[in-house]
Amino acid sequence: MEVALGKEKPTKHKMAPGDLMLIPPGVDHHAIMDNPDQNYRRFVFWISKECCNSLMNESVDYMYLIQKAEAFHNYFYHLAPADLHLVESRFLRLLEEISSDRYGSSAARHLCLCDLILTINRVIYDEDHKKTGTDEISLFQNIISYVESNLEDTLSLDDIAGQFYVSKYYVAHLFKDTLGISLHQYIIKKRLAECRGAITSGESISKTYERFGFRDYSSFFKAFKKEYGMSPKEYQGVYARSIEKKAEKTNK
Repeated sequence: MEVALGKEKPTKHKMAPGDLMLIPPGVDHHAIMDNPDQNYRRFVFWISKECCNSLMNESVDYMYLIQKAEAFHNYFYHLAPADLHLVESRFLRLLEEISSDRYGSSAARHLCLCDLILTINRVIYDEDHKKTGTDEISLFQNIISYVESNLEDTLSLDDIAGQFYVSKYYVAHLFKDTLGISLHQYIIKKRLAECRGAITSGESISKTYERFGFRDYSSFFKAFKKEYGMSPKEYQGVYARSIEKKAEKTNK
């Protein structure tokens, strides 16, 4: 069996045992049967937008594959036999629970659904992170460059995701996985570094924090002290005294 994607010039993918296909909403696709007489088995799992939104509100971890599909148009994955068995067992368990009328079946179905989706995401995530993906590296580096060039602008997660035509949840995952901190934390650190450089060069503290996007002095003060262990004024004074001492040693 083959799957054709697109309308005018469809691309074809020949399915093999163990293949997983993930198609986001709005992507045209249809199956092409090479041999209608040949038997095969497939599981078709359709998730509504409402269900996706509900799961996303619980945790963005459920959305790794969907965000990756939307960002890079990667729709096909091949599962190793052990991973295929793992996913298949979760799927069959969900089917059993759907047809059950036992006590707590509604809660159990939700748990099985979450388990299935998380298992699929985890299997692909683990495989992706055995090697560093060039697409992710390129996107990450481009975002870093964009952030560093626009530290005086708003730089919200939504704005950055829109700038690169990717999901904000994907960007959030990318930063957390690569740096171990959120995009917001990274931006704050870069802005604080720029503020530090500016105030040690003699610029006004009030003009500096306003220029680099801090809403008020209180939030800037707290962030600066947490990052550098002292207030902006104290840091400016310590730096000025260290320069004076160096100058004195040079003149002796």
